[in-house]
Amino acid sequence: MYAQLVDVERSDPTAPDEPSFQQRIDAGIKIEPRDWMPEGYRKTLVRQISQHAHSEIVGQLPEGNWITRAPTLRRKSILLAKVQDEAGHGLYLYSAAETLGAAREDLLTDLHSGRAKYSSIFNYPTLSWADIGAIGWLVDGSAIINQIPLCRCSYGPYARAMVRVCKEEAFHQRQGFDIMLTLCRGTPEQRSMAQDALDRWWWPSVMMHGPRDEDSVNSAQSMQWKIKLHSNDELRQKFIDQTVPQAEFLGLTIPDPGLKWNAERQHYDYGEPNWQEFWNVIKGGGPCNRERLRARVKAYEDGAWVRAAALAHAEKRAKRQP
Repeated sequence: MYAQLVDVERSDPTAPDEPSFQQRIDAGIKIEPRDWMPEGYRKTLVRQISQHAHSEIVGQLPEGNWITRAPTLRRKSILLAKVQDEAGHGLYLYSAAETLGAAREDLLTDLHSGRAKYSSIFNYPTLSWADIGAIGWLVDGSAIINQIPLCRCSYGPYARAMVRVCKEEAFHQRQGFDIMLTLCRGTPEQRSMAQDALDRWWWPSVMMHGPRDEDSVNSAQSMQWKIKLHSNDELRQKFIDQTVPQAEFLGLTIPDPGLKWNAERQHYDYGEPNWQEFWNVIKGGGPCNRERLRARVKAYEDGAWVRAAALAHAEKRAKRQP
């Protein structure tokens, strides 16, 4: 229904043209679902928002693996709440994509078939409890840097969804740092475990901001439309500048021999990530790509009866309405 409405409005010969649309963007006016928009803008948003939603849903898996193995009841309850938050984030974002005429079933079909992408970071395994701390500290810390600007993006439903997402991600980042701090103040074995987790998660977290600007095919247009407000390399630099002092406070060593403070730039210089590994994971060759997709497909199939029951209940209630 909504997709048909969008098509009708877009074919209207009296609809605004792209220069007028760009003027609204440049003026800081939010674009809402019923507003006219170029097809390229809509498609870019559907791609970005759906990939973001997929990442939140798949992102439950590495940490969900540790819910039953968390070291204390308090840690277990915090982790359970965090995984629940990630499910909620996926819900907000799928709903935002639906305002653009995208069908959730189609988005999930693309995810389960491997056609749709999600963040490469979630294709790495969680080998120890310290990995849960590293994910909260590094991965969620990286996500916050990516996502805070999205609260000011040009598409209203996406921007409003991100306000709550960012508030909850800030809690997740603090929770992860607290785990790392506890380990670093513990036994030599615990400190070693924290360092090992940092060694394995650092570079995937650095690459989480996407390819280099020179290799990014979508960034320039997305920034013109204010779907993105900062380039990949700008966000990556901000993440490194923010995180290095935190690692020093923990007494941990960043696994980058090229890392050093550049007084002239007032930023950290850093080494080159392994971009071949990045593209390999994106294309499905990461350590856990197949495992993650199998888990998502199984969960979807196992939940079919719940969706059917909910639909039947909704239809029955609708028939009772006068």
